[in-house]
Amino acid sequence: MAGHQKEKAIADEVHQNQILRELYLKELRTQKLHTQYHVNPLRKVHTIARKPMSWHDNLEEPADARFLNLIHHAAQGPRRKYPEAQTESQEIGWDSEPLVNPQRDDRRLNHFRVYKDITLYKAKMWSLGEDGHHK
Repeated sequence: MAGHQKEKAIADEVHQNQILRELYLKELRTQKLHTQYHVNPLRKVHTIARKPMSWHDNLEEPADARFLNLIHHAAQGPRRKYPEAQTESQEIGWDSEPLVNPQRDDRRLNHFRVYKDITLYKAKMWSLGEDGHHK
């Protein structure tokens, strides 16, 4: 019986060595050496505001003319960028100048709201809550 336990102890050492060897080989297979790092595009980045009184954040840098032209071009409206509409949505309001010059004193086209004594009286009564007002 003593010999049987000794063989089992030896077998345990062999099995233990085999398990450690398999673990070591598995780690070598799954490990990857990373030499290039980048920001994860799926994770939100929280920007931190600069310190207003720090001298190194407020250094004057030379203006890049090409970059400024690119930013100013991007900030322009589509009518200044392109000679004609680029999408169907732009076609709706592309020509926004009125076809007829609006004349404010022409009574045929302009029907302004005119208040006389009776209309002022009735508007005041409605604002105070007179019954019979159609809402």
